[in-house]
Amino acid sequence: AIRVLLCELQRIASHLFWLGTHAHDIGAMTPLFYALRERDEILFLFERVCGSRLTPSYFRVGGLAQDLPDEFEAKCRDFIAAFPSKVDDYETLLTRNKIWMGRTQGVGAISAEEAIQFGLSGPILRASNMPWDIRKAYPYSGYEKYDFAIPTGKNGDVYDRYMVRIAEMRQSNEIARQALDRMPSG
Repeated sequence: AIRVLLCELQRIASHLFWLGTHAHDIGAMTPLFYALRERDEILFLFERVCGSRLTPSYFRVGGLAQDLPDEFEAKCRDFIAAFPSKVDDYETLLTRNKIWMGRTQGVGAISAEEAIQFGLSGPILRASNMPWDIRKAYPYSGYEKYDFAIPTGKNGDVYDRYMVRIAEMRQSNEIARQALDRMPSG
């Protein structure tokens, strides 16, 4: 449960960094500040767990370096409870923004066939309407016990890659909540 929880928090942190820098590259400054704010909260959680924000050396073969600190669960639940409204904020800023849509829709489209040919995976593959996620295809760390959807796009363009990541952040937040709810005592 701890591995799943931390993996999903890292997925959110990664997507946030992509979102903020991508939006900034396209000309939207505010999403970068918002995304880095939430990412920083996740990095603070990692620092509480293992003393490191960017290079956590916490997972070990057969276990973990140590148990979660006492205050971790409450801080993590606070983040998980607040995060959906933050994703709503990103969507308010970008999803129906005409400039954003004009700069991302129909741009860089990759078909499912091309994605497979190029060996693409993750959100880029899923944005090309391929519902393939290793957590479902070959579950590990107990992922088969978690309820989550695999977001996909239809056009494989930059906009779909954005929408997939937005949906994946919501799914990861829900998986993290489930992991906390299933956390064994002790």
